[in-house]
Amino acid sequence: METTQSDKGVALITGASGGIGACYADRLARRGYDLILVARDLKKLQAQADRIYQDTGRYAEFIGADLTTLDGQRRVGQVLETDSRISLLLNNAGVGATQTLIESDVNRLCKMIQLNVIAVTHLARAAAPAFVARGRGTIINIASIVALAPELLNGVYAASKSFVLTLTQSLHHELAAKGIQVQAVLPGATSTDFWQVAGTPVHKLPSQIVMPVDAMVDAALVGLDRKELVTIPSLPDAADWERFDTARKALGPNLSRSSPAPRYRAPVA
Repeated sequence: METTQSDKGVALITGASGGIGACYADRLARRGYDLILVARDLKKLQAQADRIYQDTGRYAEFIGADLTTLDGQRRVGQVLETDSRISLLLNNAGVGATQTLIESDVNRLCKMIQLNVIAVTHLARAAAPAFVARGRGTIINIASIVALAPELLNGVYAASKSFVLTLTQSLHHELAAKGIQVQAVLPGATSTDFWQVAGTPVHKLPSQIVMPVDAMVDAALVGLDRKELVTIPSLPDAADWERFDTARKALGPNLSRSSPAPRYRAPVA
């Protein structure tokens, strides 16, 4: 297949060897991006890169890196800092859990935080200054609907995705005026191997709550095209999110004051 140099630049995608990351890789290649694919499994990355080239004619390089480690984060971060072709970062790599906090192994929880929180922070911090220097760039962070519903699944997982949402909102506040587009995507249950790793195979979930991965990614990209800061692919009425966010912002003027609210004052004896 004939190839041309991409005028979209290069999209760096973490967790690109399967599931959501692999689907994004296909869709972004079809939109004209060349790719840098990041995951631990080099064989899967090679197969994914070959498939993308055959199907789309776009080039896909790949980096084998374990983003639960500081070394892996540093290696990918250095690429983001120094490769001027990169115009889009997709922070997709993540892991979940369905056990309760007290049933979970603490080492696995800490590893989850390294991947879902520390790696996302490290790579966003690496990409943002480079994008600002060039006056353009896109950062997509894959969060989850549990960022809004911490009672679901494992609390540490929900907290990690709440972090991703909050980080994205802050990045938008900081970077939008500098030409950088930022998006948080909050999928519900999606048909990937995520659930097997998390401890509840996807076939055990009610089928009416599970979205096919291609439908989820295609919806998220529509949200990106519409310049949405927060995209919730399952939510029928965007006004529900807008009301929620408006209510959150309305708290702002009263969140820090010089005296406690009257309800917290001790009664006069």
